[in-house]
Amino acid sequence: MIGILWNLASFIVALGILVAVHEYGHFWVARRNGVKVERFSIGFGKPVWRRMGKDGTEYVVAMIPLGGYVKMLDERVEEVPAELREQAFNNKSVWARMAIVVAGPMANFIFAVFAFWLMFMIGVPAVKPVLNEVQPDSPAAMGGLAPGMEIVAIDGRGVRTWEEVNFALIGRLGEQETHFEVRAQDSARIDAYTIPLADWQFDPEQSSPITALGLVPVGPKATLTIAEVVADGPGDEAGLLAGDTVLTVNGEALTGWPDFVATVQASPEIPLELMLARSGQRLSLMLTPERRESREQVIGFAGLAPEVEPVAEQYRFDLSYGPLAAIWAGAERTWALTELTFQMIGKLLTGIVSVDNLSGPISIAKGAGASADFGLVYFLSFLALVSVNLGIINLLPLPVLDGGHLLFFLVEAVTGRPVPEKVQEIGFKIGAVALMLLMGLALFNDFARL
Repeated sequence: MIGILWNLASFIVALGILVAVHEYGHFWVARRNGVKVERFSIGFGKPVWRRMGKDGTEYVVAMIPLGGYVKMLDERVEEVPAELREQAFNNKSVWARMAIVVAGPMANFIFAVFAFWLMFMIGVPAVKPVLNEVQPDSPAAMGGLAPGMEIVAIDGRGVRTWEEVNFALIGRLGEQETHFEVRAQDSARIDAYTIPLADWQFDPEQSSPITALGLVPVGPKATLTIAEVVADGPGDEAGLLAGDTVLTVNGEALTGWPDFVATVQASPEIPLELMLARSGQRLSLMLTPERRESREQVIGFAGLAPEVEPVAEQYRFDLSYGPLAAIWAGAERTWALTELTFQMIGKLLTGIVSVDNLSGPISIAKGAGASADFGLVYFLSFLALVSVNLGIINLLPLPVLDGGHLLFFLVEAVTGRPVPEKVQEIGFKIGAVALMLLMGLALFNDFARL
């Protein structure tokens, strides 16, 4: 319950910040173009806080924190007194209206650069992308990669961390091959390898692009010693305690924690005999993993977490920059995310990426809570990622979004006359239905992942 409340609070904070940034973009440019703004609202529905500003704008925080809006004076919406008509949105030039509309998404991109700038100024704990293992018969193994190699570039783009490797690989979904540049251990020479991707695919719920490619990073190592037992879970009911070390399962010795996890997941509701080491003594217990369904797969769940050995010092570093260099690094990261998001939208539309990968507010709330758990720099990274996606989504040419309004104004700029209101009304209805279907699918995926 506490976890749910934490996720919800983190989600509200994150969404509140991003909505405020987006709407402030519209607000700021509208005011600079002489448009009277009647209300600036964060959230919808009944106001929980309101204040009338000296500028004549009512500032509101409303009950439902799933968006916001800037209400501008507009003759298309209500009757405007003659003395205020010059301040009405609809009476401004088409270029001024386009600037006001596009300012919201642009504010999200600018905020992403700022969030990354602050993150890089603080410094991000990172791990060098060095290979600990390469899984046999995997695409990485077929391409010739081997343990000890450090990845320095993917398809010509430099990578310094496993996070950057992950983003680079996501963008290769649906491609036939990818090109790695690697440096062998204790060597300055850089070699190139081509990794086949024809049969490469992954389920984001089950694995990452890195592990699906057959790469096992140098990183924190899970031991066979238990650090945490979930209350009332199968492990707790079996009598396992924090500090126990799992030695064997059904008489078979374990090679490591992943081996134990694989055995548990393959044994839903099947009793497993565990041999444990506890306080210098050995004892045997029976563990029956709980049955859980993940999409169309049934797996076993034990409710156990392992002790983790930290990454060796030689592989760790802080990714940080000075004030000026951090601006450029933030802009580069924002551009890379923007490029990747457009690629994924294209692959979603062409069927290369499954619609099952769409996420809604529940998944975003989980992401917000998880990133807040890890600290400020990770929460900043999460905010920047969602801000970029919010900016791009709002630029899509759906009439209910900023991109739809922008499309109508572009037509007006080219033809010299506004798009007929009846055509706009039909477009808004079609856009609203499309957006609702998209949101419904994202919510369905969220509930399927619970």
